[in-house]
Amino acid sequence: MDALGFLQEELQNLKEQGLYRMPRVLQGQQEAKAVFDGRDVINLSSNNYLGLTTHPRLKQAAVDAVERYGVGSGAVRTIAGTMDLHLELEQKLAEFKQVDACLVFQSGFTANAGTVSCILGKEDVIVSDQLNHASIIDGCRLSRAQIKVYPHADMDGLRQALSEVEGRRICVVTDGVFSMDGDIAPLPDVVEIAREAGAIVMVDDAHASGVLGTNGRGTVDYYGLHGEVDIQVGTLSKAVGGLGGYVAGPQHLIDYLIQRARPFLFSTSHPPAVIAAASAAVDVLLEEPQIIETLWENTEFFRRGLESLGFDTGASQTPIIPVMVGDEKKTMALADRLFEAGVFAQGIAYPTVPPGKARVRTIITAEHRTEELQYALDIFARVGNELGIVDG
Repeated sequence: MDALGFLQEELQNLKEQGLYRMPRVLQGQQEAKAVFDGRDVINLSSNNYLGLTTHPRLKQAAVDAVERYGVGSGAVRTIAGTMDLHLELEQKLAEFKQVDACLVFQSGFTANAGTVSCILGKEDVIVSDQLNHASIIDGCRLSRAQIKVYPHADMDGLRQALSEVEGRRICVVTDGVFSMDGDIAPLPDVVEIAREAGAIVMVDDAHASGVLGTNGRGTVDYYGLHGEVDIQVGTLSKAVGGLGGYVAGPQHLIDYLIQRARPFLFSTSHPPAVIAAASAAVDVLLEEPQIIETLWENTEFFRRGLESLGFDTGASQTPIIPVMVGDEKKTMALADRLFEAGVFAQGIAYPTVPPGKARVRTIITAEHRTEELQYALDIFARVGNELGIVDG
């Protein structure tokens, strides 16, 4: 007897709702034009904002690290797995973020979940934006703290939530850039309201790192809020081009995470090649800012093009540009038809976004050439018209 047979029915339900998806397979390098499932496509689905996954300086740093240190660290950080490479990267990131200290985690997910669940407990309160990333949500649940969710970017809602939990330790947490809508958190208002309530402020800059602020320093720098945000989480997996996450803040925060953050304590540390590549990526951010300028030029070109065709790009302010459709089946049909025509833009539906809010999410990179983006716009126009999403 198959004790897991009930899952077959659940899978069938997903298929009937148009929500069943299998990952497309990348064959080659993660680039602006790539091969997925054997098909040459314009790649509008990658988080590789700056094209650093194939940058020569990162590749050479990784190769050199393997030659010198081998392929793995061999242990968790707190036993025998802390290399000088890890400490050098953390010092470099702390200087980059203009904070006292930094700690690298195995992923952005573990950085978020590990930090929230470590510093807060069942006597505390977490006040979280409605559209925060799943890693924040899971960290909140693991902490056993009381969770209050305020409507997305609604500052009156934030004030109301804080007024209901006075007299307790409170943490207000928000994404810097929201991963499905591409809008930027109103961080100055969040900080001001949180400070009035005596709350900790935490921002997840996964999609802002390398994209917003001077040299890609993130949302805090973008708004000029250095010293005003207690905890900053970043990623090494998106614009930085590799793998991992980090937490930046005061030294005592980092020291405490080293002692108690479970993902840090119980996971083998990053292999040398990954750490060396991330360190080289920080150097590129500092020394080649023109890459970020190109990213924003491409972003504005593509957003204007979509909007001129009649597509709804929602609240996007960044290289994350959703094409809002609403209906799940039509969204997936759009994504599939685009792929067949040579454009890979992933369909996003429940549970990643609420029911009725399905969209095809496009992500623009600095690597895209204008002619590639125009080709993608032409395909969007034709397929969108055929499916009745836009007119003309």
